[in-house]
Amino acid sequence: MDSSPIPLTQVKSAPDVAGSGSLGKDHPLSFIESLIDPGMLVLSLWGVGLYHTGSLRPEYLILSVIVFAMTFPGTTQIRSSLRKLVTQTLINWAAIAALLLVMGVATGYNRHFPVGALVMWLWLAPVSQIAAHRALRLAAPAILALRGPPRKAVIVGMNTQGVALARRIRETPYSQIDVSGFFDDRELHRLNAPMGFGLIDRLAALPAYVKANNVQMIYLSLPMASQPRILQVLDGLKDTTASIYFVPDMFVTDLIQGRSASVCGTPVISVCETPFRGTTGLVKRGWDILLASVILLLIAPIMLAVAIGIKLTSPGPIIFKQRRYGLDGKEIMVYKFRSMTVTEDGEKSYTQVKRGDARVTKIGAFIRKTSLDELPQFINVLQGRMSVVGPRPHAIAVNEQYRKLISGYMIRHKVRPGITGWAQVNGFRGGDDLESMQRRIEFDLDYLRNWSLRLDLYIIARTVGVVFKDTKAY
Repeated sequence: MDSSPIPLTQVKSAPDVAGSGSLGKDHPLSFIESLIDPGMLVLSLWGVGLYHTGSLRPEYLILSVIVFAMTFPGTTQIRSSLRKLVTQTLINWAAIAALLLVMGVATGYNRHFPVGALVMWLWLAPVSQIAAHRALRLAAPAILALRGPPRKAVIVGMNTQGVALARRIRETPYSQIDVSGFFDDRELHRLNAPMGFGLIDRLAALPAYVKANNVQMIYLSLPMASQPRILQVLDGLKDTTASIYFVPDMFVTDLIQGRSASVCGTPVISVCETPFRGTTGLVKRGWDILLASVILLLIAPIMLAVAIGIKLTSPGPIIFKQRRYGLDGKEIMVYKFRSMTVTEDGEKSYTQVKRGDARVTKIGAFIRKTSLDELPQFINVLQGRMSVVGPRPHAIAVNEQYRKLISGYMIRHKVRPGITGWAQVNGFRGGDDLESMQRRIEFDLDYLRNWSLRLDLYIIARTVGVVFKDTKAY
């Protein structure tokens, strides 16, 4: 057998074919969808500008650049029902429009636009987005037909990650991948064959099958410990033109921002990584500073009124400082308006606030219910200790308790803690029992896996409604 190494150009990491049912970054429909939301917002804005002024004036062009930067890449809606598409589009647009309004009022930039133009854009933008998404769904078969028939694929190794990959490909619409079946050396009765996929043959028959059936894609789903078998398979495929992808064992693990990378020329795969690296980190921090600055200017009178109310109704400090774990699990000092008669910082022990808790002051009950006690944390955001959106920080004693009970608990500290978060807007704001905490951590980790600026805007918009309907704050 020829033992010369297989060129790295032939062996690749498995592409994102079906992450959570998504199309994958290299799919043509994915690229088109990424342009729909920002593109239609910009085009509708230009249309409004031309209608009201007869030309594209500089203020419209500047706003279009800001809007595009805020919304690119767009949402994936090709699988959504019409009801879900409309709901999601309206929620996303409400969050973006609210943020643009706040920025416009704070900077005075809104004075450059007639009220009629803004109202027209407010209605035209989501309608054009919804229409464009539905048009793409109707045109998808014709677009994909231009690429030719689906690519034939086989999976080497009928194991857990191989079966999971086959199912995801099958469940992902427009994947353009036709999985013919599996190759494995084990007997059929030892395999857990998925419905709709069969065992084609043993590994030795793979090269001949690939040539005879014009197989274009091969997914190697063999254990990393099976290096001799992997090398043997690769050697047998040297005389084919099929693209070969390696599906590592980590495919079945709970990846956080999993991606391929290179360290001094050596390829590596990240298993657990922060979403805020490089450009995304700068974008996240820049938006935090901008949002916190604008919001602090707008809420300054409210904060002053709350501070006066606290001072007049109960003895003690106005600001309550409490130690929490922040980025990378390091201790930070978090600010809150004092809502209780005690100021325990939760380092050694922590007693969860109960309904009717005698420690809560009269004004404290109100500011806790409305989350006004959290407003000083925008100062923490400017300090770099917190983010506007992120996993909520827990008391140190709570952290130390649950990090021993919940797998992956400390992964949430790979990012700055937030004033509001994905768990909170999904109903997991209060409660420190194990089940509630597990669900909260699940949402926190889901946020890390799927972060985008749009998700942050969506969470901010949802937070406003949750604050006034939440029954778990007291």
